[in-house]
This record gives sequence, structure tokens and C-alpha cells, in this order.
Amino acid sequence: MADITLDPLEPPRSGTATRSLSVTDRIRAAVLSGDLEPGARLHEVRLSETLGVSRTPVRSALQSLASEGLLEYAPNRGYSVRRFRTSEIVDAYEIRAMLESLAARFAAERGLSDEERATIERALEEGDQILAKEELGEEERIAYGAVNFVFHDTIHNAARCRMLGDMVRLCQSVPQSSHRNVVSFDHMDVRRRHDDHHRIYDAILLCDAYRAEMLMREHVASVKTSLVRALSGRPSPLPRRGR
Repeated sequence: MADITLDPLEPPRSGTATRSLSVTDRIRAAVLSGDLEPGARLHEVRLSETLGVSRTPVRSALQSLASEGLLEYAPNRGYSVRRFRTSEIVDAYEIRAMLESLAARFAAERGLSDEERATIERALEEGDQILAKEELGEEERIAYGAVNFVFHDTIHNAARCRMLGDMVRLCQSVPQSSHRNVVSFDHMDVRRRHDDHHRIYDAILLCDAYRAEMLMREHVASVKTSLVRALSGRPSPLPRRGR
């Protein structure tokens, strides 16, 4: 098994259950970000040593992530990161396009709180600063992945629909369909996606529910196209003009 580069966990606030959740979140994030590659085998002892916890929360975390479909279990081999087919990733994006467009519509209809507006505007500004650079290194991609997550997550919350948010998060449990994944996209792809964010936010502010819905659907669909292009090694099209 390849070395696992995960930082030790902070001391838990209370009990084994809290520690198990922390371990689960850490391993899940490593899978979704690609730090743990498809097919990588996960060993309880190695993980417990790396994370600085006992084997009990690690065992619980592996079982939980297997039930989510992120890991696979085989007798005498243990757990490994599940390999998702490209078609499964594409399906996750297509479902996301429907769900997130509905979230944008609800956000436009129900309005943003002052805190949500401030959060989105801060994310847009930080994204502008990151993408002002001519090239995106690994550090910038990680930073933009976090900004991208905040933008979309805030809109999910603004939809005021818990079931919808849960369904979106389920789609994001498929690696490479997470909002944090921008590694597969080139600079112009990321720039176009960020320009989409500005347009979507403007529509939500104007309470234009139909436009917000359509823009978000097109946005997620275009991300799917970019991902398929990246996986197949095809070049990106010429950039669109304007915002």
C-alpha cells in the first residue's frame, strides 16, 4: 500500500463517536480529493498510526465509507478505494445539474441573508484574485477548490431545503464530482466556471428564479463536459467573451 499522507487528528472534544466522525471525514476527504487513489488499499493499523488514533474509530470509519460506496471490502484483502467508471461520474454530474439548478431557483425565490450575501461575495472576490494569475499551480487549485465549495454550499443552504442539500451531498460522494475538484481542469476552464458564478449570483440577487435555475444547470453541465474532455485528453475550446 502506498504511503498515506494524512495529518494527525486534533484531540476529540468528546467520546469515541466524535473521534469516529473525524476519522470518517478525513478519509472521505482524502478519497474525494484524490489523495487516496482508486484501488489504493487501506490498512487499519497504518491508518491508525498516521491519524494518531486507535483502531476502533478507523474500523468504524472504513465500514461507514464502504456503506457510502466510496470503499470496497474483499475478504482476506480488506478495504480499498472504489474505482468509479467515467459513466458513473457523468451520471453524478447530470443529477447534480438538476438538483443544483433547483437550489439556485429556491435561493432566488427565498432570498439571501446578509451573511449569505457576504459569504458569496467574499468567495467571488477570492476567486477573482486566485484566477488573476496566468497559471494555476497545485496550491492555487486547492485554494480555488475551497472557494468553489463555499460558493455552491452557500447556495445550497440558501435554498432552505434540507432534503435537497442531502441529495446534492450524495452526488458529491462520487470522486471527481465534488465541488473541490478542479485539478482536472485547465486555467481557462476554471476561469469560465468562475465567470458563471458571477452570473448566477447576479440572477439570485435580482430574484430572477428562472435565470438562476437555467444558469446553474448550464454551469454544472459545462463542468461535466470539461471533466470528460480532461479525462479523454482533448483540448479545451476557445474561451467565451464577457460575463
